[in-house]
Amino acid sequence: MSYGDAGFEVIRAGVGHATSLVSPVLIVIAKAPVAGRVKTRLTPPCTPDQAAVLAQAALQDTLAAALRARRATRRVLALDGAPGEWLPQGFEVIPQRGDGLAERLASAFADAGEPAFLVGMDTPQLTPELLDEGLEAVVDGDSAFGAAFDGGYWGIGLRTPAPAVFAGVPMSSARTGALQRAQMALLGLNPRVLPPLRDVDTFADAVTVAAEAPGTRFAAQVATLLVEQVAA
Repeated sequence: MSYGDAGFEVIRAGVGHATSLVSPVLIVIAKAPVAGRVKTRLTPPCTPDQAAVLAQAALQDTLAAALRARRATRRVLALDGAPGEWLPQGFEVIPQRGDGLAERLASAFADAGEPAFLVGMDTPQLTPELLDEGLEAVVDGDSAFGAAFDGGYWGIGLRTPAPAVFAGVPMSSARTGALQRAQMALLGLNPRVLPPLRDVDTFADAVTVAAEAPGTRFAAQVATLLVEQVAA
């Protein structure tokens, strides 16, 4: 394996075979951080406005990490809602399509149209290095998978878009990750397993993740909310 002049991965299929370029896409799937529509499980103790502030900070941290990922040749934001000032330059914005999260995940991969690694907006502790590992996995192999401690998953990568990967997999349950891995195995995929991360679902999760990533926007906003709670 070597790099072409443009920095793309060059995959050599074998002696005498033509060289092909594989350009991995980094997808962030997210909701616009609007009060009452995001992070509703943080309320209480947060107000809807405070939950939206945390959601925006988490999304901004995720997008910032995505911009620093060296392996991404394109960066796509699959968005439910309208973009705002929180969106930096460097992303193609596409609308989410489908009924339910499983269909929306499948559509995001189909719309990207190339090998891709996808993450959500619930893991602001993501690093560019971890994103690069997911991108490398869909160049070197057929897939990638990053489990979440709550039983779901924070990232998934596919070399080839395949709606069947998500068909029938129940989302947002304690068994989602295990069932998703089983579905991938059933389809003959052998994902590179990435380190598990904690999703931010509750305020306790938010405090824990903020401590793990103290230099992030998310950590700063959590600290502000904790001070406000003490003052109240």
